[in-house]
Amino acid sequence: MSEADPAAHSVVPAAPAADPHQTPPPTQSQPQSHLPQQDSTGGPAPTNPTHTVPIHEGFVRPSSYLRPIQGGKAFSAARQAPRPPSALDREQAHGLRAIRAFLKVRTSYDVLPLSFRLIVLDTTLLVKKSLNILIQNGIVSAPLWDSKSSTFAGLLTTFDYINVIQYYWQNPDAFNQIDQFRLNSLREVEKAIGVVPIETVSVHPLKPLYEACRRMLESRARRIPLVDVDDETNREMVVSVVTQYRILKFVAVNVNETQMLRKPLKDLDMGTYDEVSFARMSTPVFEVITMLVKRSISSVPILDKEGVLLNVFEAVDVITLIKGGVYDDLNLTVGEALMKRSDDFPGIYTCSPNDRLDTIFETIRKSRVHRLIIIDEANHMKGVLTLSDILEYILLEGEGDEG
Repeated sequence: MSEADPAAHSVVPAAPAADPHQTPPPTQSQPQSHLPQQDSTGGPAPTNPTHTVPIHEGFVRPSSYLRPIQGGKAFSAARQAPRPPSALDREQAHGLRAIRAFLKVRTSYDVLPLSFRLIVLDTTLLVKKSLNILIQNGIVSAPLWDSKSSTFAGLLTTFDYINVIQYYWQNPDAFNQIDQFRLNSLREVEKAIGVVPIETVSVHPLKPLYEACRRMLESRARRIPLVDVDDETNREMVVSVVTQYRILKFVAVNVNETQMLRKPLKDLDMGTYDEVSFARMSTPVFEVITMLVKRSISSVPILDKEGVLLNVFEAVDVITLIKGGVYDDLNLTVGEALMKRSDDFPGIYTCSPNDRLDTIFETIRKSRVHRLIIIDEANHMKGVLTLSDILEYILLEGEGDEG
């Protein structure tokens, strides 16, 4: 790819139409190396997609017929022989090594901002009250603390509330007890509905950031608490929580070698392209919640009948629907539910198979990105690229070749 390759794109969707049964217009995309721009009507400015011509490696030239045939197959050995790394391959590998070296010399403590607040919830707290606390403080997760043993007890996330919803759907007779449900019973809920619990992991704030990243990948966690030990009492204390986004932004801001990651996504083994879950605007919210639980995913793309990307329903959208302890909104359609989103929703971020990690890192540096939907020139969904995919790639790709 040349330096003129298109950057990753960000889509800021218009608010859903007042009529939830009306199909919204297709989303528009913008170059991701810039913050989203708007035209005179307030909507996103359209861009002209760049077309690339695929290279067909299996083309046989006339001179090929002059070469000998071995084993009844022409040049099978030559086709299967690994080709030497190109200059682009070497540059990509150098960029990945630089990122890993950076993560190994910086600590998780380095990622924390100069000033921040931390909300820790006791495990004896009612689930309903914990939900109100998260909403009032504008957060989607919080560390849990066992006051009886004075120990860190895990991390409360959006999925814990989704699991509770699933539990009461499967056990409707117990629905009237939902207001008495406490945080220390969340693991029992996971067992009852048959979901694999996310492993409770933590890391010391002064350990290398690389170690925190590896633990997140191994445990399938999207964030990891930093837990220290008090020198006087010898008891654990929660310092903060580090997310995948904050780590990748820290890399984007401080590692110039991210500019070397210039291979297109279509040439990288990264992202999900097969069996991607999706829904329609008319899909009931409870069906989308079932997808989130069964697939252990944090979002479901919303498509029209032609497969064009319209929006994304996220796990955090469930929190908006059940705030105040009212669960009737879970019977809404996706289109109706998305109308209840906050006005400061950042929008949908997209990219094409021709986009590169250097431009994606630039977008992460400028904007709060949690995933990118991979689309073609006509906005048809092709796959999903998550922050977990990016983190796994920069940590593991070619690591065994470093010796």
